Amino acid sequence: ERDLNMEKKLAEEEEKIRQDAMKKADEREQLKMLEIEKKLQDAMKVNDELKRKLEQGSQQSQGEVLELELEKILHNEFPNDNITPVAKGVRGADVVQEIWDRNGVRCGIILWETKNAKWNKEWIDKLKDDQRNVKADIAVLISENMPDQITVAGYVNGIWVAQRLFAVGIAMALRANVIQAYHIKRSVTGKNEKMEAVFNYISGTEFKTRMDVIIETFSGMQEEIEKEKRWFSAKWARQEKQVRSALDHTIGMHGDFRGLMGSTLPEIKTLTAEE
Repeated sequence: ERDLNMEKKLAEEEEKIRQDAMKKADEREQLKMLEIEKKLQDAMKVNDELKRKLEQGSQQSQGEVLELELEKILHNEFPNDNITPVAKGVRGADVVQEIWDRNGVRCGIILWETKNAKWNKEWIDKLKDDQRNVKADIAVLISENMPDQITVAGYVNGIWVAQRLFAVGIAMALRANVIQAYHIKRSVTGKNEKMEAVFNYISGTEFKTRMDVIIETFSGMQEEIEKEKRWFSAKWARQEKQVRSALDHTIGMHGDFRGLMGSTLPEIKTLTAEE
């Protein structure tokens, strides 16, 4: 009987030792699993951070490319103007276009900002502040992404907004308006009633309508250029009509100013010839 009790105790001790060993083995295995899980989570965090930095760097790089492209376009299209990029780290927009007419007269400033990110309405307020700081006549935002109410180009709370493809068209139209407005202001110095008439015209719906027609015309021209690959044989008739429309409205605008100013408005030979 004593031998049986001893065997029973030995068996119990052996079972206890086995259970303790299994428990410690489970704990070690669990620690290893937790350690592996922790390393995996740390690796995922590092990967996410690297991905975020790469995306941020790529977006910033694309924005810089867009800015350089705009600067090059303005230099090529308007060699008489001073095109000055705003230095990095300096508060302000991207490019300042100082407009000079063919006679070497400084007529005004267009301020340009470029964006290559999801549309943010705060861009408009910032650009308006920048416009006031540099005393620019007009501010333009070139963005790859448009607000909901605009397709390719338009006027948003005092700021012109356009896609990159329409930068040249809107630049030509706005630059011509700055030059005309400068000469009108100079010719009507001291003539309050005419100045008021000019101001009412520029701030009225007729001026905006003409600008809308010019922008829509350039938009139509761009669309037609894209369609040339498929309808090459019909492109000349369509483009001639669109250019004619843009030219007619430009001539019409010049005629409106002539009606207001009479002979005091400087003559533009190319427009006079068309008229």
